[in-house]
Amino acid sequence: MYIEKYWGNYIGGTDDSLTLVEYLEDKQKAEISLSEIFADTGLDKLNGDFRKTEPELGYVDSEGREYPFYYAIDLVADLAALMLECQVNGSVSLAQLSEDGEGSEVSILSTPEEKAVIHKALADFAENPLAYDLREMVPDEDMREMAQECEKLRGEL
Repeated sequence: MYIEKYWGNYIGGTDDSLTLVEYLEDKQKAEISLSEIFADTGLDKLNGDFRKTEPELGYVDSEGREYPFYYAIDLVADLAALMLECQVNGSVSLAQLSEDGEGSEVSILSTPEEKAVIHKALADFAENPLAYDLREMVPDEDMREMAQECEKLRGEL
């Protein structure tokens, strides 16, 4: 998996990461658009400003259960990594990302405009990591390290 160098610590290593993988598996689709993900999770309501996670984010699974996403920037960074994997390999193996080792392959599709939103978010986070609400849970030094990882990811995306 190409994104192994990113996935597992700051990116892909949070509760939000696990929830995202569960969301993608629950969709049971081989392809899913970034716009659908944004609409399903509530990211579309933030209008490209991912510094504060207001209104709250989450999704409802196929059985009607609700799952929250705690920090918008975590979700955006995870999506960027998954998009990079799809860009390099055509799809991402959810089995390799899930806790139980089960899951299918999925491709995340995005328009140039949607990709630009991700680029802009990662660039803003790289420049201003301490302006994000994630800071309430993460020490400043870790925020700066995550920002560096997001900048590298943005450069590859």
